[in-house]
Amino acid sequence: MSSTPAGALSGIRVLDLTRILAGPLCTMMLGDMGADVIKVEPPGAGDDTRTWGPPFVGNEAAYFLGLNRNKRSLTLNMAVKPGQEILAALIRRSDVLVENFKAGTLEKWGFGNDWLETNAPRVIRCSITGYGASGPKGGLPGYDFILQAESGLMSITGPRDGEPTKHGVALVDVCTGMLASNSILAALTARERAGRGQHVELSLYETGLFMLANVASNYLAAGREGGRYGNGHPSIVPYTTYPTRDGMMAIAVGNDAQFAKFAQAVGRAEWAQDARFIKNKDRVAHRDLLDGLIADTLGSSDTGAWEQKLKAAGVPCGRINSVKQALDAPHTEARRMIETVEHPAIGPLRVLGTPFKFSSTPTSVRRAPPTLGQHTDEVLRDELGLTAERIAQLRTENVI
Repeated sequence: MSSTPAGALSGIRVLDLTRILAGPLCTMMLGDMGADVIKVEPPGAGDDTRTWGPPFVGNEAAYFLGLNRNKRSLTLNMAVKPGQEILAALIRRSDVLVENFKAGTLEKWGFGNDWLETNAPRVIRCSITGYGASGPKGGLPGYDFILQAESGLMSITGPRDGEPTKHGVALVDVCTGMLASNSILAALTARERAGRGQHVELSLYETGLFMLANVASNYLAAGREGGRYGNGHPSIVPYTTYPTRDGMMAIAVGNDAQFAKFAQAVGRAEWAQDARFIKNKDRVAHRDLLDGLIADTLGSSDTGAWEQKLKAAGVPCGRINSVKQALDAPHTEARRMIETVEHPAIGPLRVLGTPFKFSSTPTSVRRAPPTLGQHTDEVLRDELGLTAERIAQLRTENVI
């Protein structure tokens, strides 16, 4: 650890009052970039995801292990006065406070924006909620699955003649965590100019709408409603998955010149001269016909052979991997997307690496996901100066 170069956020302290996915992912990203993250958890139970299994590794849920590295765990009952006194001291010593409580919870405990402006004016508060604090649904709790439904994302996911489908991971939660991390970095930059922190708000609902991207623009700018195209693209053809002799592969032809190369590579050069397929708008109009012809053609050979031919021709394509195949791929290893860290209860633990690479301030996996309350005494002693006797008393009183 001592030989690891300082990360981009070295010297920044993050107080993590979050649980489940969006918040913990946000704070883990900040930790990967070098921040000192203190994760505050309820005594006895901890983050809900500690029990979200199987699978478990020893007594640790794999779900929790995937979202909480590079953090120190402190157990604290924040609903009682002694716990709130400790929380106040921790906030004063932090740069960033991230929370995803029900709207008004911090205010109920006395730690609203007014308190922060008076007692910790440089602290950046990031609140992650389901629907935000205002509007008809303001203050309601949010759940990724429900937000995928309400935001319209499910309506554009799945087969054309099938039911709306959610994504295979909690994608709204994941993207909200990423946007929260991005927003906090911007607020830290703004603090350098203004000298003060600010309140950053994100909601799953707004993230879900933001994720509609070009589909939202199609409606807002042109009045065109979104629809389901299976694995296809609403505006580009061919851009979907096709069966081969031994599996499935994805092909993404982005322009007319690429289509000509694709047609030549699969031995159907005449397609590029066919009036129904010459321009992308023509191919979109004849989507079913062209997709059927391509499926028939690709079914004559194996995925590997087609992948080799198409990539040689400059046509974007790839086999549909299982999760195991993707994580075991040589390129995954080459890009250091799998890291191993020593866990105090499990031993060597493999975790995902970081997708962002810095040339001078590299990310690092310095700490394994913590066991519940692993660093309680350390934080109270070293950061707040509490004596061993006081810590023992707090434990007896069930404050920690």
